[in-house]
Amino acid sequence: MVGVLLISHQGIGREMLATAATLFDPFPLPIRVLSISPQEDIEAARKRGLLLADEIARGEGLLILTDAFGSTPSNIASSILERYRPAHLVAGLSLPMLIRVLNYARLPLDELVIKAISGGHDGIVHCNDAGQCHAE
Repeated sequence: MVGVLLISHQGIGREMLATAATLFDPFPLPIRVLSISPQEDIEAARKRGLLLADEIARGEGLLILTDAFGSTPSNIASSILERYRPAHLVAGLSLPMLIRVLNYARLPLDELVIKAISGGHDGIVHCNDAGQCHAE
């Protein structure tokens, strides 16, 4: 089973996981959260992230989901990614992305990455004032 590590600014990942917990009990795959605060020591956060990844990386891969590409959480995620094989990083964490990953927890890592990206993409919907909604 693929392990999932959420790395986000402050409580974003923690809150998304708490929301997902209302739909999944227990979670269908091993999952952990690393929250990064603005005053966080980057190296200490990276070490915490490595410890969390060690808890859940079980040979079938590690999927790291982070909130904003190029940000401190994303940079920490990239440095953790280098240590694991196989491993992938997907940025743009959203609740639809996380739910999609959890719904398809039994897929191999490469397919789970595709589901994560499609969950994020398909979770974006535009509704106008006439109540008409469509995906962009």
